[in-house]
Amino acid sequence: MEPKWLVVLVVILGLNWLAETQEGLKTGFYSSSCPKAEAIVRSTVESHFNKDPTIAAGVLRLHFHDCFVQGCDGSVLITGASSERNALPNLGLRGFAVIDDAKTQLEASCPGVVSCADILALAARDAVGLSDGPSWSVPTGRRDGRISSSSEASNLPSPADSIAVLRQKFAAKGLDNHDLVTLVGAHTIGQTDCLFFRYRLYNFTPTGNADPTINQAFLAQLQGLCPKDGDGSKRVALDKDSQTKFDVSFFKNVRAGNGVLESDQRLLGDGETQRIVQNYAGSVRGLLGVRFDFEFPKAMIKMSSIEVKTGAQGEIRKICSKFN
Repeated sequence: MEPKWLVVLVVILGLNWLAETQEGLKTGFYSSSCPKAEAIVRSTVESHFNKDPTIAAGVLRLHFHDCFVQGCDGSVLITGASSERNALPNLGLRGFAVIDDAKTQLEASCPGVVSCADILALAARDAVGLSDGPSWSVPTGRRDGRISSSSEASNLPSPADSIAVLRQKFAAKGLDNHDLVTLVGAHTIGQTDCLFFRYRLYNFTPTGNADPTINQAFLAQLQGLCPKDGDGSKRVALDKDSQTKFDVSFFKNVRAGNGVLESDQRLLGDGETQRIVQNYAGSVRGLLGVRFDFEFPKAMIKMSSIEVKTGAQGEIRKICSKFN
């Protein structure tokens, strides 16, 4: 049995190698042009997190939504009537102030050097770390995109999607089943609105019953939180046991029929995704929590390299919400 420090060292070296081999990005891209860049982002995320720990999930989701439309290029940050940010699936996004705040400080320190797309990728990593999750080296060097269109956001994964549709949406971005389940594991932190799952609680079946995949005790709990004609914007934790802690309890919940979103619970109904959920949920807590902590950074590095713009492509925005 290798000592634990050796295993951890191998994991870190492996992740560094993975980070160096992604699409023209490299770790430490700003080490000479803006040496304090990563520290500035980290302290900004931390100060927002200390005021409101739920912002961690907001920042992580913001990065995910950015990467799925036009690649990880900060296009989701642009304001404007027809911009990506105003598309229906993006209306609940939060965390913009964190990115704007970090950008203001970076512009004071190293004007015109650090892209908004990179700030978002770094902030997502820091958000996970602050929530007691793993940390990793983020490959940087992304440039900011010059297009942001709400009509392009229709291919974002939706909580009502079947596993077949989700699989296809992830595959279109070069992500496989394993990446899909691993990245959905980000729902270990964060909340959703009653609006997005209330239909599962009432008249879901032709006979007027609730979604049969919901654990009965949990169903009563959810109906108490989201009455049939209640406030659709009421927030509910996606992980009922530890909504601000990045851990494997989300997978244990899905295994027990305690998934809040239909798409989360459906992971158990598909042979391939079920196997991955069972692996992460595990039985021996310590051992199997470590596996998710190792796999999540790998999936994040892969996701945050989707269709990135590098070199002379795109631009480095001065203000994250506006094209130069």
